[in-house]
Amino acid sequence: MKGKINLSCVFCNVKFKSPLISPSGIVVDQEKIIDLSQIKGVGGLTTKSSSILPREGHSPPTVSAFKAGFINAVGLKNPGMINSKREIMFLKKRINKPIIASVFGTKLADFSILVKEISESKPDIIELNLSCPNVDDEFGKPFATDPLLTAMAVIEAKKVVQKIPIIAKLTPNTPYLNRVAYEVEKAGADGISAINTVGPGMLINLKKRKPILSNCLGGVSGPAIKPIALRCVNEIKKTVKIPIIGMGGVETGKDALEMIMAGATLVGVGSAIYQGGFKIFDKIIKEMKEIMTEEKISSINSIRGSLK
Repeated sequence: MKGKINLSCVFCNVKFKSPLISPSGIVVDQEKIIDLSQIKGVGGLTTKSSSILPREGHSPPTVSAFKAGFINAVGLKNPGMINSKREIMFLKKRINKPIIASVFGTKLADFSILVKEISESKPDIIELNLSCPNVDDEFGKPFATDPLLTAMAVIEAKKVVQKIPIIAKLTPNTPYLNRVAYEVEKAGADGISAINTVGPGMLINLKKRKPILSNCLGGVSGPAIKPIALRCVNEIKKTVKIPIIGMGGVETGKDALEMIMAGATLVGVGSAIYQGGFKIFDKIIKEMKEIMTEEKISSINSIRGSLK
């Protein structure tokens, strides 16, 4: 195949030089986020999900590896929206790549407050994290398990901010995924990110005869959930016209291309950072280019949602 392979893409009218982004909650330290932004294969970065007030999260241990991936229950630890806004403003001055600001609420009314405050830092995109499997909302379940509640959260956000794209992060832990995606689009969301972790699940310390995580239960991520993530992204693609960030078990160039073929515009690389470090992004990009050259694919845009 002759010519240069094109890995650039546009998501919610924001240009990304690479389709690979870091999801929320993986890299949270300011200096490390700046270091990650210097990696050529990184197209954009997502901040830690912010709540209105500071949140302590769960006590250690909060993350544990197992043969097929990871389980975690960090509990959405964050410094609160005022400090998060300052952090984003700090990062905007030092990072020349799109920043997705993630927010999390336990009540529907939280989202209008959060989005209005965070929008003042001028992130490129705002993500509504509606799907953490370890933390329930005011209705006793994650918003994204219910089509109506998910739509109402999007409406709360969109009524205060129109100029910054709003995307909803969805969960695989619902039998109503298609309906949730449909209602999200109908409510005015500009995009969708999927999936959050699967579960919750549990790992056990045999000798201590107790769960490994302090919270007992945690969300499952890593290679084990890739088949679920691909199915969910493809279902969403068949349901809506708004763009999708696909994530869940992506470790290789093959994984990333499969996610794009399933329907994703951007691809989140999360748990793989724990084992491969920041250079995992360049490795995935290199593998993508090799496969695309072999398969005579000149642009990722030509294969998006191309499953037969």
